[in-house]
Amino acid sequence: MASLLVLFVFFFFISSCSAQSYNVLSFGAKPDGKTDATKEFMAVWKTACASSRPVTIVVPKGRFLLRSLNFDGSKCKRKHITFRVDGTLVAPADYRVIGNEDYWILFQHLDGVTVYGYGGVLDAQGTSLWGCKTSGKNCPRGATTIGFQSSRNVVVSGLTSLNSQMFHFVINGCNNVKLQGVKVLAAGNSPNTDGIHVQSSSTVSIFSTKISTGDDCVSIGPGTNGLWIENVACGPGHGISIGSLGKDAVESGVQNVTVKTVTFTGTQNGARIKSWARPSSGFARNIRFQHCVMNNVDNPIIIDQNYCPRSENCPRQVSGIKISDVLFVDIHGTSATEVGVRLNCSPKKPCTGIRLKDVKLKYRNKPAASACVHAGGIEAGLFQPNCL
Repeated sequence: MASLLVLFVFFFFISSCSAQSYNVLSFGAKPDGKTDATKEFMAVWKTACASSRPVTIVVPKGRFLLRSLNFDGSKCKRKHITFRVDGTLVAPADYRVIGNEDYWILFQHLDGVTVYGYGGVLDAQGTSLWGCKTSGKNCPRGATTIGFQSSRNVVVSGLTSLNSQMFHFVINGCNNVKLQGVKVLAAGNSPNTDGIHVQSSSTVSIFSTKISTGDDCVSIGPGTNGLWIENVACGPGHGISIGSLGKDAVESGVQNVTVKTVTFTGTQNGARIKSWARPSSGFARNIRFQHCVMNNVDNPIIIDQNYCPRSENCPRQVSGIKISDVLFVDIHGTSATEVGVRLNCSPKKPCTGIRLKDVKLKYRNKPAASACVHAGGIEAGLFQPNCL
């Protein structure tokens, strides 16, 4: 009798811990790309949130029209929820419907959220908003396609973000995040469409990703600590950028960033650090750019501490951001401009510990030049000596 009781308890425990699956179709969502499925998706989330068992929400093949979604885990019984996206999520064609939202899709206050789907697409239909912006009309700022905020243990895998209104992926205030095998697709002239933006987050990794967009492939904001980027194809776009830093007078720094095995093709920049030309308490230190290939890149290696778009709110000021311990190693390929390395550091807080090793860049089949101001460090095997 005792053994039967033990078996019963064991099987009850296993069944209670096994994952539960909810398909959005079962909640009435229609995969026709025309019927608004926002209410049905939120109903699935509410049910999943109330479950005490691990939950997987399934989005099957088809097109699902959605307005803005806020998947908030603050009141969930379990913070660990999985989204499997096999179909396409489609934003309204009228950009004004979500254009004033911060995010189209937001996950927040979760611990263990996974969003994956090999073949899953997030189509924000942002092209009409880009046209509005470039025309000079009064337009909404635009929504980020998908964001993860105030969460831990996040995995995003296999998704494609298409034609975002603003940023494609945003990681903000998170810890232990992994993005792998994602794709970002937007026109090279699409405004403010950063591929992946990371800020105020720690222990973040980005692997095996292809990004084609109109702004930074990856942008790294204040408060980032422990970011690893590897095996990324970037282009078109503005490169991989630390910054802009120093927008605020009191600001957290960026540290412990590694960018490895990246190919830049036809981008405005390659490896870039930029800061506003105005006072700030921020910093950037312990930064590594290594084993990178430049294919016809305007600014393959650039530190710009005089960033002041449209010469507003910073003319005749200097950057307070301290940049130190930055390594550029095994950077080779072609520059689209005569100057392949441009280090324009702050006269108030000059760059220190800048190291260039095995940097070999060509411009029109000749070694590219370098231009360095207020930069101190060591160079070895550099194509153009006496830069530092």
